[in-house]
Amino acid sequence: MNFHGKGIKIFSGNSNPVVAKHIASALKLPLGRAEVKMFSDGEISVSLNESVRGMDCFIVQSTCYPVNNNLMELLIMIDAMKRASAGRITAVIPYFGYARQDRKASARDPISAKLVADLITTAGADRVLTMDLHAPQLQGFFNIPVDHLLGSRLLVSFLKNKIHSQSGEYVIVSPDLGSVNRVREFASKLSLPIAIIDKRRQRANVSEVMHIIGDVNGKNVVLVDDMIDTAGTLCNAAKAVVEIGGAREVFACATHAVLSGPAVERIKNSCIKELFLLDTIPITKEKFIDKFNVLSVASLFAEVIERIYSDIPVSSMFV
Repeated sequence: MNFHGKGIKIFSGNSNPVVAKHIASALKLPLGRAEVKMFSDGEISVSLNESVRGMDCFIVQSTCYPVNNNLMELLIMIDAMKRASAGRITAVIPYFGYARQDRKASARDPISAKLVADLITTAGADRVLTMDLHAPQLQGFFNIPVDHLLGSRLLVSFLKNKIHSQSGEYVIVSPDLGSVNRVREFASKLSLPIAIIDKRRQRANVSEVMHIIGDVNGKNVVLVDDMIDTAGTLCNAAKAVVEIGGAREVFACATHAVLSGPAVERIKNSCIKELFLLDTIPITKEKFIDKFNVLSVASLFAEVIERIYSDIPVSSMFV
């Protein structure tokens, strides 16, 4: 692959090195040599073992669990490259942590997403490349360009082949009212009808399903969400479409596999037949179960990185 200018380098923190390696491989580049470790007292140490002077540097780092360590790694790597005279620094954040804290839900609450955006900008990033922000308006929290990719591009492409190879009618279902716009766009790309789960949340991470808006009786259901945290909403929705709606089979897909607390056990014991996920967050062997089908985001990120470096428009990648 021929690049112009001084050159491009792909670096990785410790959060998702496999995706970083695959991105670099897709670009036919070696992964940048950097040592990111922790001192005995918990402080992050970063050493760049090659020159980045004048280079277009891309740092691949999801701010997933452990969120604060991974965020600090990203900030310190950005600072190290800025002080080493990198030409341009792009923070490639497949999963953007703190995105759910995007507004004041009650008096005296912080807006942590804005704080994180300020930290990344202050550290010296010139650009952010991310995927499926929990709240798309987070792009406005930055005073630098933000390229916001949609995981549905990969999931829809995969589901088209799966749906065409199986019998039965399909319906795309939103597990709650907050995901309706996402599900509507997802369904339109597949030319399928939608249904909506109407639920009332009693307290954090606990939800009660009320009723289903739309027809799922005797049909195959695909639940769509941007992330799966404790999986309470997803599994309750799956139970509702079968027990209340009379659905035939239940599938689900999501971009970010946060999988906190009882998530894996809930999914394992649920009526969900197969769950399609992207690898924006690495799934450890301890959490992986047979129901998971994990798709790679590396090729999509690699294509966008190539376009950014070559100053080619990337707007066509956001649909």
